[in-house]
Amino acid sequence: MNNEAQPETSKKKRFLDYHAILEKSPTLLLVFSLLVVSVGGIVEIAPLFYLENTIEDVDGVRPYSPLELTGREIYVREGCYVCHSQMIRPMRDEVERYGHYSLAAESMYDHPHQWGSKRTGPDLARVGGRYSDAWHVDHLRDPQAVVPESIMPKYAFLEETIIDGRYIEDLLSTHRMVGVPYTDEMIEQAAADFAAQADPDSDFDALLERYPGAQVRNFDDQPGISEMDALIAYLQMLGTLVDFSTFTPEASR
Repeated sequence: MNNEAQPETSKKKRFLDYHAILEKSPTLLLVFSLLVVSVGGIVEIAPLFYLENTIEDVDGVRPYSPLELTGREIYVREGCYVCHSQMIRPMRDEVERYGHYSLAAESMYDHPHQWGSKRTGPDLARVGGRYSDAWHVDHLRDPQAVVPESIMPKYAFLEETIIDGRYIEDLLSTHRMVGVPYTDEMIEQAAADFAAQADPDSDFDALLERYPGAQVRNFDDQPGISEMDALIAYLQMLGTLVDFSTFTPEASR
């Protein structure tokens, strides 16, 4: 019996000796760590490129309107994703607090996605329609006046920064290059749609045909189109495109 145990003990010792070499060499440890992560990543990610239902088609999901897309660019520029995720996990406490769990389709036109890795503030995946435009204006001007315990910085300058959408066609064209299905018509009419969404007195019927469910109004209730308008337009549409009262997961169909 002792003779049988000796080879097994010898194997364990050799293994520990090899492992000690890795532990003592930062370079080898880094190389093998990258190798393990790479293989694991490929095993998990590669099959998704060959599954037709990786991102199922969901009624209501559409590309961002020009004003919403501009607001999203401001959201990314200001680093809002650092403190606010946009991904509700399918767990009871998440769903009860924030609403229906996030669908992959809801992020299909996000470049980059805004899932986030932590939450200093609440998840914003379904913030659209939960608060009035006036609440968002007050919150962005002075977060502590609305939520005293908030550590969010003030963004009052957004209201003072007027934008005219002069580069909006280029922005839509760039997103089309990475797969967002903006049509030639959408790009040609981008500047007009940008202005129409922030003006309730405009002729916005064509805008709504191109972007169903787009909300049209003066979001910050001030003259001109400001970065505040664009950001609130973006926030107010988050989570509003899918009608979850009629949504049925593809696996259940």
